[in-house]
Amino acid sequence: MDQSLTGKLPGHIAIIMDGNGRWAKNRGLPRTAGHRAGANAARAIISECRRLGIGVLTLYAFSSENWNRPKMEIAALFRLLLDFAARETPGMLEKGIRLNVIGDLDGLPLPQRAALKKSMETTSRCDSMLLNLALNYGARAEIIQAVKKLMASGSRPEDVTETSLGACLYTGGMPDPDLLIRASGEQRLSNFMLYQCAYSELYFTPTLWPDFDAAELAKALEAYASRERRFGKTGEQLAQGEGHGR
Repeated sequence: MDQSLTGKLPGHIAIIMDGNGRWAKNRGLPRTAGHRAGANAARAIISECRRLGIGVLTLYAFSSENWNRPKMEIAALFRLLLDFAARETPGMLEKGIRLNVIGDLDGLPLPQRAALKKSMETTSRCDSMLLNLALNYGARAEIIQAVKKLMASGSRPEDVTETSLGACLYTGGMPDPDLLIRASGEQRLSNFMLYQCAYSELYFTPTLWPDFDAAELAKALEAYASRERRFGKTGEQLAQGEGHGR
C-alpha cells in the first residue's frame, strides 16, 4: 500500500467473509476445507489490520441464518471457533487486541460460549485494537432487541434518537464502520450491520475469502482513500466543516 495513504485509513473496517464454499469446490475439496482456509485468512487480516493501526475490525463469522446449513458443516465451523479462541487468545493478548462478540452469544453451544467469554475476559484490558466477531448475528434482530431495550428502560417516544437507539445496539459506544468489505463477488449486505453501515463506504471484490490477503486489503484501502465521504452533505457543506452528525 502507498505510504501516502496511511493518513486516510478507516478507523473501523467491517468484513463479510464470503466464498469459503466456492473456494473449496473449485479445488475439489469439502466445504470444511474452505472454512479452514477462511480461518487462516481471517488470522492474517487481523494481524495486518493491527499492524496498520486499524482501531476496530468487525468480522461476520456466523449469521443467525447459518443455522440452516448442514449439521456437519455447522459442527466444523464451531470446532474452528474453539480452535480460534484457544490458539489466538495469547497472540491477541500480546498484540493488545481485545476480543468482543456481537450477536446472540447465549444462543451458541456451551463450549464455544465458554471459550469466547474466557477469551473476552482475558483480553478485556487490551487497547490497541478491538476485534468484533459477529456470531449468531442478524442486523434486523439486533435492531429489534435495541428497540425492546429502549422500551424496557421506560424511554418516551421523544427520547428515541439515533444516539439513544445506537447505544442499545451490540456496537453501542463504538464508531460506525468507515469501510465495509465483502469478498466473493456478491454485492449485498446479507443482514449485516444495516443500521451502522448507513454511511459506510462499500467495497466489493470478486476474490474469494480464503484468497483475501494483505495485498487484497491494500486494494480496498486504496479505493477507500480515493473516495470523498459526503454523509449526505454537498461538497460546499463539507468544505465548511459540516460533517455527519452521528
